[in-house]
Order: sequence, then C-alpha cells, then structure tokens
Amino acid sequence: MFKVWLPGSSVRSVSARVFRSGSPVIRNSFQIVPSFYKLGVGLVNKNSILQSKVTKRWNGTISKNKESRPTFTKEQLADAREIRNKGLGPIVSRLPEKWIPYAELMRLEKPVGTWLLYLPCSWAIIMGAMETSATLGQTAWMLGLFGVGALIMRGAGCTINDIFDRNLDDKVIRSVERPIASKRVSVRNASLFLGAQTAVGMGILAQLPANCWWLGLASLPIVFTYPLFKRFTYYPQAALSACFNWGALLGFPAMGIMDWSTMIPLYVGSYLWCMIYDTIYAHQDKRFDIKAGIKSTALAWGKNTKAVCNVLATSQFAMYALAGINSGLIMGPGFIGGLSIFAYRVFTMIRKVDLDNPDDCWKAFTGNIKTGLYFSYALFFDYILQLLGFL
Repeated sequence: MFKVWLPGSSVRSVSARVFRSGSPVIRNSFQIVPSFYKLGVGLVNKNSILQSKVTKRWNGTISKNKESRPTFTKEQLADAREIRNKGLGPIVSRLPEKWIPYAELMRLEKPVGTWLLYLPCSWAIIMGAMETSATLGQTAWMLGLFGVGALIMRGAGCTINDIFDRNLDDKVIRSVERPIASKRVSVRNASLFLGAQTAVGMGILAQLPANCWWLGLASLPIVFTYPLFKRFTYYPQAALSACFNWGALLGFPAMGIMDWSTMIPLYVGSYLWCMIYDTIYAHQDKRFDIKAGIKSTALAWGKNTKAVCNVLATSQFAMYALAGINSGLIMGPGFIGGLSIFAYRVFTMIRKVDLDNPDDCWKAFTGNIKTGLYFSYALFFDYILQLLGFL
C-alpha cells in the first residue's frame, strides 16, 4: 500500500500497473489521501513516476467513459426508429429493403426540401417565359427538367450533409436514425451514391442552354461545403440559402434571357425567404444543438427571431416587387394577387409559430410549400393571359 500526499486531492482507491526492470507487470492498490505537501515528506522518484502513470490512467478511463456514454435511452431510440418507419410514406416503404436507406439519404420520404428548392426555379422560368414570349411547350419542358434537377440535386445536398454530419446526427434525436448515423449505410457507399447523383445532375445541366453551364457550376462549391458552416458560424442558413435558391438565377438563361436587373432581386428575395423558414426549421432542434455544439441562426437570434424575421420578410417582398418592376410584370393581376397572398402567409407564419414547439415549427416550415406554390400559380395565370393576348 502506497500513500501519496497531493494538495487538495480527494480520497480515492485505484488500481495501477507498476513496471519494474526485469520483472513482470504486477497490480498494486494504493490510496491517495488529502494532505498538504510537507518539506521532507514525499515520494521517491519511482513513486512519483507511479503516481503520474496512475493519474493518466484514471483520466483516460474517465474520458473513455464520457465518450462511450449513450446520448439517448433505449426507449428514445426505439421511438425514433418507429417514427422513421412510419414516415417512409407509401412510395419509399414499397421499395426493396436495400434501396430504402439510399432513398432516405435523398430524403425522398420528405419532399418538402425538393419543393422549396424547386419553387424559385419555377418563378424564374415563368417570368423568363413571359419576358421572351416563350411557347407553352418550351416552358413546360423547362419546368419539368428543373423539377427532376431539384429532386436529384436536393438529394445530393442531403447526402453531403449526412456524410459530414454523421458524428453530429447521432446527438440529435430527430436525426439519430438517418442512414449513415444509424450505420445502415457506410460512408464509402454514401460517397459512391453521391458521385452517381452528381453525374445525373451534370447530365441534366447539359440539357440546358450553354449560358446555364457556368452559372450552374458556380453553385457547386457552396453545395459541397455548406454542411461545414454549422461548425464554425451561427449562420449556416446563410450558406444554405445561397445555394438553395440558385434556380432563381438559372431559370432566366434557361429561357434564353440574362435579365440581371430581374434575376438579382428575385434571387435576393428568395434568399431572405429561405433564411426565414430555415431558421424556424432550426428551432426544432435547438435544445439538442446546444448540447452537440451545432450552431444556427435559431441560437444566434434566440428570442429576437421573430423581430429579425419580420425585417427579413419586409426586405424579401421589397425585392420581389423590384423584380416585378424591372421585368415589367408588376401590373399583372397574378403577380399583384400572388405576391399579396405570399406576403400575408409569410407574416402570419412568423407571428403565429411557436418557436419552442418542435411540432409547430415543422408545421410552419412545411406550410411554405403552399405559400410558394400560390405564387407559382399566380405567375402562371399571368403567363396564360399573355399567351391568350390579354396581357
């Protein structure tokens, strides 16, 4: 039994290995008792080395125990698994079992992201069609092509996100069952799947006019890096919004026109809209994000979120109005009516959403699909009126 005097230490019994030259490792127990170091009373150099080894072993054991400690209970994980299975929907749930994790990587069971990516594309295409007097067939082709592109590239973005966030997703109950975090898909296979999605996306881009190529490729650096932003800034939504609304720029050259005076305000307005709805989305996970060290505008703005969102929304609709003025479409009944409905729904969402209720945040977030579609329908109404010669 060894007695080690350490200032301010607590009483502890530990087990240590003592290494002696030419002898096997033996196990000794010793006790560390509290005392003040006194001159002339201490350990010989060998015992000091022993104490150092034991301290390192003790600290290492504590560190390993903290790392291996489960984040959630078995009941919570079982509930998360049940919610995932119920949320697969009628299409994904019928896929072959081996395909389902890859469909989940693309978020095929949650099409809200695809819709929100597609909607600014549809506005740009329809506005570009009106500016160029494009035929209905040309416009329908581009709307369909961008729809497929939104599905593929949103899936690629989600795959990138899951690869980068695999050690964060298992610390948030809503994402703990994602394919990579739950070990149902390996990082290697996810990377290969990402390569396949990117290749399909490039194939779709190749179907567009040459003016679209450089503009489309310019978005890829943001697409591939935005998941990293949540690690070092409270504004990952700023990076997401930058790439998520690229279609508001790309739709115009797809219709054969580069009208920057309309493209820029439409893009900026859509960017601000994304900042609003994705901040509301982030409020779902803020309790877990704090523990996991994940940053977001939900945490940065906190109780001021609604005030900030109201300012962003005011700027958003000012930008849309400017896009309407610069394109000469502002006086269309669809544009005026659609923009009014759009503004009413966004400001109502900000006012009514309970940011401390994850279910209410999700409901508000998904409600933006209808909000954006109403504006698409309104613009398409003006386009039909133009084709018929009424505008």
